[in-house]
Amino acid sequence: MSDHSSIEWTDATLNPTRGCTKISPGCAHCYAETFAERFRGVPGHPYEQGFDLRLVPQKLLDPLRWTEPKMIFVDSMSDLFHEGITDAYIMTFARVMELAPWHTYQVLTKRSRRMRDLLQTKLRNPAQARNVWWGVSVENREHGKPRIDHLREAPAAIRFLSIEPLLEDLGELNLSGVSWVIVGGESGPGARPIDANWVRSIRDQCLESGVKFFFKQWGGTRKKRNGRILDDRTYDESPERVATPVASLEERLAAIAEIERAIEALKL
Repeated sequence: MSDHSSIEWTDATLNPTRGCTKISPGCAHCYAETFAERFRGVPGHPYEQGFDLRLVPQKLLDPLRWTEPKMIFVDSMSDLFHEGITDAYIMTFARVMELAPWHTYQVLTKRSRRMRDLLQTKLRNPAQARNVWWGVSVENREHGKPRIDHLREAPAAIRFLSIEPLLEDLGELNLSGVSWVIVGGESGPGARPIDANWVRSIRDQCLESGVKFFFKQWGGTRKKRNGRILDDRTYDESPERVATPVASLEERLAAIAEIERAIEALKL
């Protein structure tokens, strides 16, 4: 989507897929859907098809073209593990992450079972890469907390939770094997309320477990005014990034050619 991002915990967004479908209460006021549907029917716009699921294979090449190391949030406008996306396409993107290891990739999903299953099998190698952070969204006890267990069952080197929108008190969390927790309230029209004690509980559990904690926002209909101060301070922790040299132009051109061949083989 962009080599720059206003999201507080990343540098850039990348959307090799666009669009999604709702699967849990956390999706009710999806910011991505609201944004995309504004442009449905606008000729030539990236979201001319609104929030309908579609592949954007040309975006797979962007990390190989970006020579400044970035923290990249993958599929901010979609879900890489959506059931409408083939294993082959996901594996092609995984190959991109392997060929461009100077970036750090944040892969976040609500489809935690599929991600777990692929990380245990076809994606076992990228699962172990320390420049790829694998995460799940958690919004409540019923739908969100089981995703944490699925994530823990995946052989990932770096695991993280995006607890946004936080919709209720989550109670005790099993944070073993988790490196990072992001927490935020819902924003925009119809935003559901967040309680400060819910946030404090997660923060304290992170502190006790030695897990990095990032508080993104209180949210609400006036997100900027409400800010992100919790108990008189901000929380901006994150895992340490791996420093890897940027490949030479010759190496990057060869990698681009390889991915172009892979895309052609997908017969999209």
